Amino acid sequence: MINNEWKRRITILWIGQFFSLISSSAVGFAIIIWLSLKTGSAEILVFAAIAGLLPQALIGPFAGVYVDRWDRKKTMMLADGFVAACTLVMSVSFYMGYENIELVYIILGLRSAGSAFHMPAMQAAIPLLVPKKELLRIAGISQIIKSVSNIAGPALGALAVGLLSIGNVLLLDIAGAVLAIVSLFFISVPSPGWEKKSSSSLKMMWEDMKGGFLVVIRNKGLSFLFLYSIIAGFCIMPISVLFPLMTIENFNGGKFEMSVIESTWGIGALIGGGILGIWKPSVRKVIIVNISHILIGLSFLCSGLLSSEKFLLFVVLTGLGGVAASFYSSGFTAIVQEEVHSGMLGRVFAMYFSIEVLPTMLGLVCTGFIADLIGIGSVFVILGFIIFLVGIASFCTPALMNLNKEKSS
Repeated sequence: MINNEWKRRITILWIGQFFSLISSSAVGFAIIIWLSLKTGSAEILVFAAIAGLLPQALIGPFAGVYVDRWDRKKTMMLADGFVAACTLVMSVSFYMGYENIELVYIILGLRSAGSAFHMPAMQAAIPLLVPKKELLRIAGISQIIKSVSNIAGPALGALAVGLLSIGNVLLLDIAGAVLAIVSLFFISVPSPGWEKKSSSSLKMMWEDMKGGFLVVIRNKGLSFLFLYSIIAGFCIMPISVLFPLMTIENFNGGKFEMSVIESTWGIGALIGGGILGIWKPSVRKVIIVNISHILIGLSFLCSGLLSSEKFLLFVVLTGLGGVAASFYSSGFTAIVQEEVHSGMLGRVFAMYFSIEVLPTMLGLVCTGFIADLIGIGSVFVILGFIIFLVGIASFCTPALMNLNKEKSS
């Protein structure tokens, strides 16, 4: 009965979050299309991307403190409700004919702030619902849900923009948030058993933030895991932005080829999540993460060396990179969930994503200039080689290799 109960709860959680993720992905892509058609400005799109990332990165550490103090279920419900309310404001403004770019930036920023609470609450709730030995498989299945959302969401968004006004398209996100909130009414999320502090003073908040930071610093293996992951993430994000230009300039592709490459990465991630969800590997999670870095690096490096007539091989390498990225994400999440007490997970995950996103934004800003200077293929080779070295360095780092060694994966 207990065994079936955790499966029931995680299934209900997944169903609700799937509708929320796919609707958010569709609306996010629809907004990009709308901005592109309305302004035709790359600068506007960059500012929109920053508006959707920066607030989450800046308030993430503070949000993580409260996630660990508050009830995780209620936090997810309130965060989803806040995001839906922000989207409703934007939808109403469009209905009234008030199509202001600055308002779009503000709403995207507020939605990002809501995500700063939802993401760590979700990640911190899972270890309270799932047995530890199942965390890697659960992370793999979660990756499937994210991958399906990332593949189907943009397609749904593009279709919706073609059939509906942008104001009506935005209602999809509200519907997804409502379904996610309703699903949470049918499950209970246990308390992490961590002492909750009633004080909300700045001093106490700082102490809680410092506590999350010290949890990572005092665990040398976890510190290296974070360090290497941040370095790899700094290299991966610019490459993800360059995929369309790589397809056009290096392989003489068009819209069809670009869509093939974007879909192939998502399909690879879907396959990777499916493998982990079905097959329970005996190899330790840290080895899975290290090998994933090596494979991602090699896929980028080799792609940058291909001649223009090797497009099909570029597709294969992109799919391999997607599989490896799914393995990495699932392994990393499961390791952190196992190594950190559930009462500290909210602030640790929030801190990590903030630290990861801020340098990533710097990488995005520099990507265009560097690519124009040395060529897109060269960028793929250099950044892919750095990611490859991260994987090699990980295997040569005893503290990281000894992480969670006594436990079975």
